[in-house]
Amino acid sequence: MIVVVSTPVPVPATQMAREIAEQPAALAATFEHVLPLRHEITRLAAGRRHVIFVARGSSDNAGVYGRYLTEIHAGRQASLAAPSVATLYGANLDLSNSLVVAVSQSGATQEIVDTAEWAKRNGAAIVGITNDGDSPLVSVADVALITQAGKELAVPATKTYTTQLAAITVAVDALAQKPGTLDADIARVPDAAAKMLEGSVDAAADLLAGAHDVLSSGRGLTFGTTLEVALKLEETCLQPVRGLSYADLKHGPIAVVDSDLVTILVAAGEGPALPGMTELAAIVREKGSKILGIGGDARFASLCDVNLAGPDLPETLAPLALIIPAQRAIEALARKLGLDPDAPRGLRKVTQTD
Repeated sequence: MIVVVSTPVPVPATQMAREIAEQPAALAATFEHVLPLRHEITRLAAGRRHVIFVARGSSDNAGVYGRYLTEIHAGRQASLAAPSVATLYGANLDLSNSLVVAVSQSGATQEIVDTAEWAKRNGAAIVGITNDGDSPLVSVADVALITQAGKELAVPATKTYTTQLAAITVAVDALAQKPGTLDADIARVPDAAAKMLEGSVDAAADLLAGAHDVLSSGRGLTFGTTLEVALKLEETCLQPVRGLSYADLKHGPIAVVDSDLVTILVAAGEGPALPGMTELAAIVREKGSKILGIGGDARFASLCDVNLAGPDLPETLAPLALIIPAQRAIEALARKLGLDPDAPRGLRKVTQTD
């Protein structure tokens, strides 16, 4: 059993903040629920070498993490699906060598369900990841991993996103040559997440509130976190934000970095991507941009105007808690701007696409 050790925190003022604070317990419950299913995924994936993630929105950002983890940890080729290939074009593909991981918070986004059904007709095996055990996606899946986030009332996904990452971690570990090698670090995730609820995020919210433009950048296993930070800022605070990889930013887009821009840089506390992100922080600083750092080590933090410390986890698992300080800062920013973080303008909990 995974036990969460944390200190009491004040009762949050918004539903989004309350759900952010529920993440350590939700992560512990999700791991406890889905880890026993790992062997079923190992059997399901036998003889299949390609892994395809099917998702939209925050779930798609979770899939980006899954893609990197699959190739780095499990040594299997992975990709992100383009659902319109199925839903608009009805292309016939041979997916008999593929394991499709369909990710949907509600399990009811018709495009994701339809794409999973299409993939199954074309020979794929299906793993479904959802927070609703009675959803249509579960009926399509060969193996369903039900996240234990509980009902999420705020429109911006917080605890459903991090529990999706937890389920993806288990699914990918099932594909590794030696499943179970992540277990010792998995056991530390809930407590590491609880520590991300401590400390003030006011300086980060103040920095973002004064920004003319915002750009978010990261690399490798934390790139999905980078994209999720950008999405959360856009949907919660109504700020257009570009999410770019370290490599893409260092090409043409570096020209837009100046004193009118706040650059958010996302990094794990260790790993091969960290030196490049530290170098990027120095470059961005020279161009006059203010920097909000999320994670990284002491050297990285020293180059940032504001740094929100990341979790004490290896790079492979850091994304499961690294998003939490960013979520807290964005919720605080929304309130500072006079917005309702629980119900951003024009958004619904379940988004239907074609």
